Amino acid sequence: MTAQEIYDTLKKKFPDTVLEFNSEALQPFIKLDAEKQFYELCQFLRDDEAMDFDFLRCLSGVDYGEPLGAVYHLFSMKHRHEIVLKIEVAREGGKIPSVADLWRTADWHEREIFDLYGITFTNHPNLKRILLPDDWEGHPLRKDYVTPEYYNGIPILHPDTKGKTNE
Repeated sequence: MTAQEIYDTLKKKFPDTVLEFNSEALQPFIKLDAEKQFYELCQFLRDDEAMDFDFLRCLSGVDYGEPLGAVYHLFSMKHRHEIVLKIEVAREGGKIPSVADLWRTADWHEREIFDLYGITFTNHPNLKRILLPDDWEGHPLRKDYVTPEYYNGIPILHPDTKGKTNE
């Protein structure tokens, strides 16, 4: 199944969830609305015989500037087709339904995105920091993040990097 055929099927079945399609990108992607049947769309992609996306290759967080986002790379072992899904959420309070029960690999990827970008994955079975201590303040992969000079009294910055953001 081509990316265009996948898009056409999803647009017909989930018209309010599918926002746009880019077939010109190196990896064609479908942009989705996280607040409208995102979980149901993912469940359809996994369970429908013609889709059968049984493998979540990668799930990454992205700081687009104003919105934050998540990018899902899906692959079907049976049909050998693939698609990329993109979600954008508000910088503050952004939420995406968890797909950890659909694809087990999403469990730790969602925790990493939560930890480093601050996106909340609703209904995640154990959403807590995975790389940083529980008392760490902020989300280090955001472009506007300023690295603190100290953590619990321990200097963590090289003197030449004090006060710089990730931009």
